[in-house]
Amino acid sequence: MRVWKLGDRRLDFPPAIGVGIVNVTDDSFFEGARSATPERAIVDGLALAESGFEIVDVGAVPAAPGAPVPVEREAERIVPVAAALARASVPVTVDTSRHEVVREVHRALDPGAPAILGVNDTSGGTDPQMLEQVGELGWGYVLMHVEGKPGAGRRPRVHRDPIEHLRRWFSERIESVLRYGVSEEQIALDPGFDFDLSVDDALEVVRRLDELHELGRPLFVALSRKDFLGAVMAGSWDARAPAGEREWPTAAATALAVAAGADMLRLHDRSALDALRTAAAACAHRGSVAGSHATVANE
Repeated sequence: MRVWKLGDRRLDFPPAIGVGIVNVTDDSFFEGARSATPERAIVDGLALAESGFEIVDVGAVPAAPGAPVPVEREAERIVPVAAALARASVPVTVDTSRHEVVREVHRALDPGAPAILGVNDTSGGTDPQMLEQVGELGWGYVLMHVEGKPGAGRRPRVHRDPIEHLRRWFSERIESVLRYGVSEEQIALDPGFDFDLSVDDALEVVRRLDELHELGRPLFVALSRKDFLGAVMAGSWDARAPAGEREWPTAAATALAVAAGADMLRLHDRSALDALRTAAAACAHRGSVAGSHATVANE
C-alpha cells in the first residue's frame, strides 16, 4: 500500500483514482478543457467532483511553448478557484511551478479551516522556495520529471532504458526535496509525458509503471490527450492527431496505466474515468476470479 498526504487527508493506494482537469484559461491545448473565467472554472470543478473525480487539478498556464504568463495573472486565475473548491471540501491540486501562486492560494483559505490541497509542481522540484512552502504547509507534492524549463520547446532525448532513467532521476530529486522539509509521505511522482520523454519512451513507461513502485511513492500519471497519443494514432510525431481526437486513445492508455500500477490519473474526460474504474475493478478481482475458475475446473 502507498500513502499520500494531501493536506488534512491521507490517501491510500490502490485503488487508483481520477484527477479531473480544470484549466482557467482560453488557450489550453485541448479546447474542451478551457474554463475561461474563474467563475466558470469553479462550476466546472464542482461538476468534475460530482461526476466522480476524487481530486481536481487547477491550472492556468498552458504547457506549450509561448510567451510567459505573468505570475500575477496566473494567481488571479487560480486562487479564487482553488479556494472555492477547497471550501466545498473538494480535494485540489494546484498546477503551477511558482511558489508565489501557492502562497496566494494559502492566503485565500479560511484560517483554521481544513484543506485538502496539493501542489502539482511542473518545475521538477527546482525552486527551493516552493519546496520550503510545501514542507511548512504539509500539502501534497507532485514531483514531475522534467529536464529543463517547462514550456520551453526542445526535443526529448531517447533513453536506452527510460524506467531506469526515471528511477535514477527521481531518486536524486527526492533526496533534494526532502532536504527542504517536505516529508516523504507528501511526495507523489509524475513521469512527465510530453516533456522530456520520446514517444517510444512514453509507451515503454506506460507498460512498465509498476517498476517505479520501488521508489515507494504513489504515481501521478498525466497522460490525458497527450501529444504522444496523437503521434501513435497518426504514426508520426509531426503529423500527430489533434487533442480533440484523442479521447479513446486516452481511455485505452488509462486502462493500461492502471493495470501497470498508476495510482492517480490526471484526466479530462468521463470516458477515461470509466476506463480507470473498469481497469481498477478488474485488477482488484484478478486473484479472486482466477481462484473461482480453478474451483470450477476441479469440480
